Amino acid sequence: MTLMDYIDKGGIIVYILIALNTIGFTIIFWKFFTLPRKNAMLAKIKNKIDLDSKSTIFSQIEYEVKKLETGLTLIKNIATIAPLLGLLGTVFGVYKSFEAITKNGLGDPTIFSNGISIALITTIAGLIVAIPHQIAYNHFISMLDGIELKAKKEIVGSK
Repeated sequence: MTLMDYIDKGGIIVYILIALNTIGFTIIFWKFFTLPRKNAMLAKIKNKIDLDSKSTIFSQIEYEVKKLETGLTLIKNIATIAPLLGLLGTVFGVYKSFEAITKNGLGDPTIFSNGISIALITTIAGLIVAIPHQIAYNHFISMLDGIELKAKKEIVGSK
C-alpha cells in the first residue's frame, strides 16, 4: 500500500488532520525563523517600552511578550485536538467493524479488518500530528519565557 492508499482508507478524518498539520507547521516554521533572534526581540521590546508611562514596566514587557505569542494558541489547539480526532476515527473504525460483523457474522475475520484498519490509521495520524506540535509549543513557550525574563532583567535592572 502507498501512503495515499492509507490516507484514502483513513477517510475524512485523516484529511482534516493533514489540513491541521499544514496550518500548524506553517506557524511553526514562521516562529522558528522569527523567535530565535532573542537580541532582536529584546531590542524591539526595549524600543516599545515607555518608561514615563503610568502602567508598570513589568506589565508593558508582559504585553509585548504576549504579542510575540501570536499563533502559539493555534499550535497548542492542534496538539490537543489531533489525538481526539484520531480517537474519533478509532471509534468510527470499530463501529464499522461491528457493523460488518452484524451483517455477515464472525465466520470470516477479513470482514471486520477494514474497520480495524481505519481505526489504526486514524489513531496513528492523530499522534503523528499531535506530537511535533506539542514539542514545538513547549519549545516556543520556553523561548518566550526566556525573552521575558531577560527583558525584565535588562530593562528594570537598568532603570
